[in-house]
Amino acid sequence: MNRSFKISENVTYVGKIDHELRSFHGDELSTFRGSSYNAYLVRGEKTALIDTVWAPFADEFIDSLKSIIDLKEIDYIIALHGEVDHSGSLPALLKEIPDTPIYCTPAGVASLKGMYHEDWNFVPVKTGDKLDLGGKTLTFIEAKMLHWPDNLMCYLDDEQILFSTDVFGQHISVQELYDDTYDLDKIMYEAKKYFANIVAPYAKIAKAKMEEVLAMNMPLKLICPSHGVIWRGHISDILENYKKWSDNYKENQICIVYDTMWNSTRMMAEAIAYGISKIDTGATVKLLNSSKTDKNDIVTEVFSSKAVLFGSSTANRSILSSMAAVLDLITGIKLTGKKAASFGSFGWGGESVKILTEHAENAGFEIVSEGLKIQWVPDEEALQKCIKFGEDFAKAVLG
Repeated sequence: MNRSFKISENVTYVGKIDHELRSFHGDELSTFRGSSYNAYLVRGEKTALIDTVWAPFADEFIDSLKSIIDLKEIDYIIALHGEVDHSGSLPALLKEIPDTPIYCTPAGVASLKGMYHEDWNFVPVKTGDKLDLGGKTLTFIEAKMLHWPDNLMCYLDDEQILFSTDVFGQHISVQELYDDTYDLDKIMYEAKKYFANIVAPYAKIAKAKMEEVLAMNMPLKLICPSHGVIWRGHISDILENYKKWSDNYKENQICIVYDTMWNSTRMMAEAIAYGISKIDTGATVKLLNSSKTDKNDIVTEVFSSKAVLFGSSTANRSILSSMAAVLDLITGIKLTGKKAASFGSFGWGGESVKILTEHAENAGFEIVSEGLKIQWVPDEEALQKCIKFGEDFAKAVLG
C-alpha cells in the first residue's frame, strides 16, 4: 500500500516505500536496504502534486491519492525529474485528470515526451520562476545534470521546505522516513553510496549548485529528496557532506581491489596490504575482491579512498571480467586527485598489470608505479617483493 502522512500543515507525503527493492537502473545499482519513491502534495488555495511513483505502484498511488483528495482538486503537477521511478504513474494519473499542467524544465518536457509519447500540457520553468498556490509559493531551482539534464528542485518559501529531487537522496526504506528515526551512520553511508555512484560524475556541477543554493540563504526546516529519508534533524550534516563529497573527496583510506583465479593474486594483495600498513600506520587499508563484493560498494570505497591498488590475474591475455566491469564503472564516475598502481599474477602471458594500469590512467588516477607482476604461485621471496611494493606505494602516497 502507499502510505500518506503530513510532513507539515500543508504538505502531505504521498509516495511509496519499497522495502523489497534490491537493484535499480536495471541491475546497475544495488539497493540492499530498499528505497522509496517520494511524492508530495502541497496545498494552498490551490494544490500541487510534486512527482509521482514508479509505474508498478501506479494503481496504489492513485488509490491512495483518491483517499485524501478529489483528483480534480489537483491544479498542478510538478515533475522534478523525468526518469521513470519519478514519473512512472503520470500516464495513469493523467487519464484521470487530463490537461492538468505539468511544470518541469525544458529538458523535462523532452524526456517526458520521449518516454511516454504524449503531448501533455507542459509548462517549462527555469531558476527563479515561481508558482503561486494562493498563500503558498513554490520557487523553482534548476539542478541540471544532478543527475539528468532535466532535474529540478523547488522551494516552498512559506514553510522553508526544499524539494531537492535526487540531490541528498539515498536508496533506503525506513518506515518513519525521517533522518532522526533511524541509524544515521547507515543513512549517511547510503547517501554517500548514492553520491558516489550517481552524482559523482557531475561533482563539479554539484559543488557549484551547492554554492548557488547556499547563496540564496534559504532557511531550511526540511529537505525532501526523491528517494530515502526526509532530512529534518541532520540538515547541516548532509549539506556539509555534500560540500565535501563534491570537492575531490578522500578519506585516509587505501583500497585494494582485486580478483584472483587460483589465489595467487589474493596472496599478493594481502602481502601488499601488510606492506602499506607498515608505512602508513594511520590509514585504513581495505581489501575488496571484485568477484565477491558488490560493485557499487566497491565504487563507494574507491570514491572514499586517497589511493587505490588494482589487481588481477592474467586471463586470455587480459584481466578477469569482474575487474573489467568495476574499472568501467570507476572510469564513468570521473574521479580526480587519487593515486594508483596495479599488480597481478600470471602463468604465461602477464598482460594484466599493463591493462590495469591503462584502465586506471584512463579513469583519472595518478599512476605512481610501473606495477608488480609475479609469475606462478608467490613463494616467500615473491611475497617479500609484494610487501616491499606495498611499502613503496605507501611512501609514494604519503609523498
